[in-house]
This record gives sequence, C-alpha cells and structure tokens, in this order.
Amino acid sequence: MQTRTILIIEDEVEIAELVSIHLRNEGFATLLAHDGKLGLTLFQQRSIDLVILDIMMPEMNGHEVLTKIRQINQTPVIFLSAKQSDLDKISGLVIGADDYMTKPFNPLELVARVNAQLRRAFQWTGQTVSSKVDVINIQNVSLDADQRTVLVNEQKVNLTPKEFDIFWLLASSPNQVFSSEKIFQRVWKEDYFEGANTVMVHIRTLRKKIEDTNKANRLIETVWGVGYKVNA
Repeated sequence: MQTRTILIIEDEVEIAELVSIHLRNEGFATLLAHDGKLGLTLFQQRSIDLVILDIMMPEMNGHEVLTKIRQINQTPVIFLSAKQSDLDKISGLVIGADDYMTKPFNPLELVARVNAQLRRAFQWTGQTVSSKVDVINIQNVSLDADQRTVLVNEQKVNLTPKEFDIFWLLASSPNQVFSSEKIFQRVWKEDYFEGANTVMVHIRTLRKKIEDTNKANRLIETVWGVGYKVNA
C-alpha cells in the first residue's frame, strides 16, 4: 500500500511536531514547513497527498497559500487555526479548504479527519469507485467526476472541492430538491448543526462561477423553505 505524504505548514514548531508524530504513528510520511512561503515551495516540489495549513503565518498567510494551491490542483487541505469565529470558518471553506479545525485541538480527531479526506479524495478520482457515472451534461454545463472539472460553454471553470461536490450532488439528480441539511451531510460528512449558512455561501459563489446572469432561468434554483435543485 502506498504511503501517503502529509505536508504540515505551521509556524508553531511544537504544534507541527505534535501533529507530525501522530500522523507518523498512523503510517503517514510527513513534511514540515514553518512559514507559508516554504510550505508552498515544498508543495510545488514534492508529491503531496494532503496539506494541514495554519492561517496566521509569516512570509505568506494560509489564505494566500491555499489560493496558490488551488491554482495548481485539488489536493485536500485542512485548515488548523486559532481563528475560531463562524465567519473565519466559512471564509476558509469558501476559498477552497476541505475542512477546518480550531486550536486547541485533539490530535486523534485531526488524524481521523485526515483519513476521511483522503478516503473521499481517492474515491472521487475513481481509485475505489468505478461504477458511477463519470460525466454529466446539463444545459450548457459539463461535469467530469474523474477529472473533477466543469466546463461552461466549453470553457473550464475553476471550482473549489466543496463547490464541485455540491454541484455534482445536485446535478446527479436533476430537478430533485436537496435541503441544506442533506447537502451538508452528504458533502461535509458531518452532523448538520449550524451548516445552513455554510451551504448558502457555497451555493452563492458556485452560481457566480457557472450561471449566465443574463438568463432568466437559473441553473441552480432556490426552493424557498425547502432547499436547492439543478434544473435540467
């Protein structure tokens, strides 16, 4: 079985070492960087399966690092930050993070989340799931699950991992209404609690990227009081 490599970008040396120890105990290989600029360099130079990323760092902050990573590929990224407000969490997820944990944290929970993100990532690339539909075409939009790409009018549109997952979920069952709770549970694989705002923000940014604002009929429709659906 291939050893997965986790890049830890964290300026607090003790925290980085603690995370590394727990991950190595689970059989992962780890790389450490104590500022954002070095972390991005390592990401570009090495084969990385997942990134654990702090936000407040010297040289380049976590948001800047994640933006650069998303210009390269869709490697899973987990924010590990002292910033604890709901707005901080939503902002991190909207710009492309796959998960968000706050400090102080339970290292065992972090390891569990790493495993969950890796399972999802390799399922989506087709390494463990091969019987699902690979391509969906709706109106002027084409989604490719294997490549995790979206074309609008044959032009590639860059979506964050969560935006793609939401769009694929809705497009897989056109005209079916999904509640915010169901979307959150399916995409984030977590209990719902206060996930409505998170889903709403992701739907809003997704629409900006894929919809023609001049068209009267929306591709993604809000069914007020119920949820969201894709119109076939």
